[in-house]
Amino acid sequence: MKNIIDCKGLKCPQPVINTKKYFDSIEEGQATIVVDNEVSKNNVSKFSENNGFKSVVEEKDGLYYISISKESCSCKLINFNEKKLTIVVTNDKLGLGDDKLGITLMKSYFYALSESDTLPSDLLFLNAGVKLTTEDSDCLDSIKKLQERGVNVLNCGTCLDFYNLKEKLVIGEITNMYTIIEKMNSSDKTIKL
Repeated sequence: MKNIIDCKGLKCPQPVINTKKYFDSIEEGQATIVVDNEVSKNNVSKFSENNGFKSVVEEKDGLYYISISKESCSCKLINFNEKKLTIVVTNDKLGLGDDKLGITLMKSYFYALSESDTLPSDLLFLNAGVKLTTEDSDCLDSIKKLQERGVNVLNCGTCLDFYNLKEKLVIGEITNMYTIIEKMNSSDKTIKL
């Protein structure tokens, strides 16, 4: 029997994450993912392709039905993520342009990161980025999940003081620029947001 994963009305990256969770939970099998927009259809199809799954897409009454099959593999999976990755977050919005969109994108980024198999070793929050680890942040649940999964969360003390947020800090440790530099210098790869 084929499972139905209903992702109608869900915004990216939720349809891909729901699909990934299902296929991570089974050795082999099939499912049909139902989405209501072309972006989600394309993203779920790309997930299937990137993982070597077979998929067929049908459109009916404005909905996309993506039938995906996962076959068991006796091959050994190799973990290529043994290098240390550090993500430096310098803003509470992702990208330049509309602030409302930037806030939405940042929330989506941290949610997708918290669901990812590949995690950074360190998250460093600097400048306005410290707003994401304090009260009323839309990203708190995702950042907490990352910390629970072993990601080291560090916040710039000078930045928290500048924004008067030290008393509102919810997640992560307060640190200094020397420690931040050490983390960045010892990382194999650093990504700045």
